[in-house]
Amino acid sequence: MSLLKNSLKIFLCISILISCQNEELLFENAICIQNINTIDPSDGLKKNQTVIIKNGKIHKIVATDSLNLSGKNTIVDGTGKYLIPGLWDAHVHFAYIEEMAPSMFDLFLTHGITSVRDTGGKVDFVKGWKDKALANPTDAPRVMMAGPLLDGEPNVYDGSDAAHPELSVGLATVEDVTSQIEMLVSKNVDLLKAYEMLTPEQFEQIMALAKKNRLKVTGHVPLSMDAITASNLGLNSIEHMRNLEISCASNAEELWEQRKKLLKNEKNLTGGELRSSIHTAQREIAIANYDEERANKVLATLKKNDTWQIPTQALNTFFTRKYFARNDWQESYALLPDTIGQDWLDNSKALANAETPKAKEAWNQWNYMMVKKIHDTGIPIMAGTDTPIAFLTPGLSLHEELAVLVEDVGLSTLDALKAATINPAKYFSLHNELGSVKENMWADLVILDANPLENIKNTTKIYAVIKQGKLHDKDMLNARIQKLKN
Repeated sequence: MSLLKNSLKIFLCISILISCQNEELLFENAICIQNINTIDPSDGLKKNQTVIIKNGKIHKIVATDSLNLSGKNTIVDGTGKYLIPGLWDAHVHFAYIEEMAPSMFDLFLTHGITSVRDTGGKVDFVKGWKDKALANPTDAPRVMMAGPLLDGEPNVYDGSDAAHPELSVGLATVEDVTSQIEMLVSKNVDLLKAYEMLTPEQFEQIMALAKKNRLKVTGHVPLSMDAITASNLGLNSIEHMRNLEISCASNAEELWEQRKKLLKNEKNLTGGELRSSIHTAQREIAIANYDEERANKVLATLKKNDTWQIPTQALNTFFTRKYFARNDWQESYALLPDTIGQDWLDNSKALANAETPKAKEAWNQWNYMMVKKIHDTGIPIMAGTDTPIAFLTPGLSLHEELAVLVEDVGLSTLDALKAATINPAKYFSLHNELGSVKENMWADLVILDANPLENIKNTTKIYAVIKQGKLHDKDMLNARIQKLKN
């Protein structure tokens, strides 16, 4: 009997030893972030966790004191640090300044941005960058692309000047819309973008073909339509809240009649000139005649139809926050190609002391109020910037967007983080793969030196970035920055 008991004890000891060895082998060649505070957009803060990353994914998350780590791994001491999902910039343009595009991957990744959504540019040019990202998934941000802006005639971004590079296609007929979308589908775009000069008939065709091809449509509400009609037709998201102010004005009908006359374009203006003249003539009046009841009706429709918003508040409040006047912002221009950086610096200095028009102040206050109202209504928001328009340095501008959402709009720090992590993942139905600090998710992560829930500006205090399981530590990130400076 004694011999049997001893045999059982030996068997149990061997089993435990094998189990421990297997557990150790399980974590071989893994990245082990030890004793870190994790921040998941849905679950919030959990302190003193150990996160195991294997084969590009989050393999295991456990309390630090419950796991003995193998010395055969890359051990990262996370004590006092915070782990968040990789950030998204949900509104970028690789093709806006083509000479800058080669710098954008490094700028995004060094600022913790592991995914981007390109919302307009020549399809083959943007596809070239998406293909590079697909070929280098651990060293480049994920790229989701729309192809060119689908615009009517005259189209706005027609390449006529530096402020209007060739980001769009001018479509004269409904048949043109059909052939263009057929081409874009063959290029495997991830979504479509509708623009402001479309006719209602063209817009309807875009929505019908998008539904047929299971593509989302984002864009600006066309100048020929109101926000409720566009949303009811299936518009999945609106950029910059563009043209929303007209639908929320007490004198909307009067403004629509005026707009119909302006759209006849009797002065034969370019698309950029025509759009600008309409906004100049109507936006200030619409803001001054904001109607709460109308706004509630519009937002109720957007919520019912799940029409998301990308408010680009750093861009919309350009003239009042004046991010470009800050020393740290101007220092970021050293990371851009020489001629672009110098041009941005000269223009930023010239604009820094310019007086802000009162109309811009009113526009800002409307923006802040409307974004908060959108959020409180339960309409999802994504953080996007429109970089590199308006001196918005790629990467850095996303952190400015988050700061505006918290400091001026009034979102909580956690809700701002959701706008740049889990929300874009949900938009593309990738939320079971990305956007959370959970087991089995792709390991797109950012390690911060300070808690972003206490101060949203702590998202800039980046210790390391992990892209699909590859650790980019401080030295590697600094090397990328130095490469941009040379």
